[in-house]
Amino acid sequence: MKHAIISFALAFAIGLAQPAHAADCYADYKAKQDNPLRLHYGVAQINGACTPAGAASELAARLAQQGWTLLNVLGVFGPDGLAERKDSAGSNYLRF
Repeated sequence: MKHAIISFALAFAIGLAQPAHAADCYADYKAKQDNPLRLHYGVAQINGACTPAGAASELAARLAQQGWTLLNVLGVFGPDGLAERKDSAGSNYLRF
């Protein structure tokens, strides 16, 4: 019984240490287009690794398909950060 409790506690602790599920991961970023120069701030859902580097890799490819170049990822966050960024992102809120 003692080993079962220790095993359960260890499994629980490992589960807490895992990054947030990809469906709960979002990033805010800045991007540009050239000729003419256009800039935008946006918020996107991230399906891969919920890290700034993972978000940058995923977003760069998505944005490039539409002719945009990723400038930088400002940060990654969970669903609790969406509402405060919605107005700032405007039409680029969950667009890419």
